Amino acid sequence: MDTAPLVELNDGRQMPLLGFGTYSIKDPQIFVEAIDTGYRLLDTATRYENEAEVGRGIADSPVSRDELFVTTKLPGHAHGSQGPRIELTASLERLGLDHVDLYLIHWPLPRIDKYVETWQAMIALRDEGLTRSIGVSNFLPEHLSRLVAETGVAPAVNQVELHPYFPQAEQRAADEGYRIVTQSWTPIGRGSDLLDNPVLSEIGARHGKSPAQVVLRWHTQIGAAPIPKSATPERFRSNLDIFDFELDADDLERIAALDTGQRIGGDPRTHEEF
Repeated sequence: MDTAPLVELNDGRQMPLLGFGTYSIKDPQIFVEAIDTGYRLLDTATRYENEAEVGRGIADSPVSRDELFVTTKLPGHAHGSQGPRIELTASLERLGLDHVDLYLIHWPLPRIDKYVETWQAMIALRDEGLTRSIGVSNFLPEHLSRLVAETGVAPAVNQVELHPYFPQAEQRAADEGYRIVTQSWTPIGRGSDLLDNPVLSEIGARHGKSPAQVVLRWHTQIGAAPIPKSATPERFRSNLDIFDFELDADDLERIAALDTGQRIGGDPRTHEEF
């Protein structure tokens, strides 16, 4: 059984380079099958309303908890000095775990302007061992620079929308400047026509891979860590089967030309979820 290679975080810990996204999946058996397939990173969130099901899948899996990397995220209503502790405690209860491996601020909510205060609370949770690493999601360069300037602690991970139609070169460069791993949500362009793009089909045919496998391999070769979501075992098996080939310079150049500059999801400057 193959598993994804590990990537080094700026706090000295390691994280699987490719993970299993759980958004909208509520069948614990899917998580058992994903782990059995070789996934070791499960990405959930309080907002997904499936932490209990993810926890059940972990409990039902024969794979040791120590071999798994579990991520969950702080909802917007809990920004501030006290909310992170309350919410992480509740998340751990739902997951049936005594710690998570990564806890993320789900959105920066700049209008509310509590993300620095929230980050300070997250640092305390990490120091207490309730989460091994801490990070953010959907944070722009200006949000990151403020976190580091005011707390001295850079996130280990920044999880952002990233796919060939929206490759986020500037964001990735900003993350890299702080040794933050850029993790990709909607890595295969959910709801778009990305996987029907003839360029990806042609590249895939040459390598004996599907367009989705080409895209996921592209993520890992540009230094991003994708977390594709699928509830179909055949598809999530193929999503993991991307480490036996390499895209060449021409492939990467052709994929780079697909950039439209258009988001599929919300703009972190204005998007709010509570």
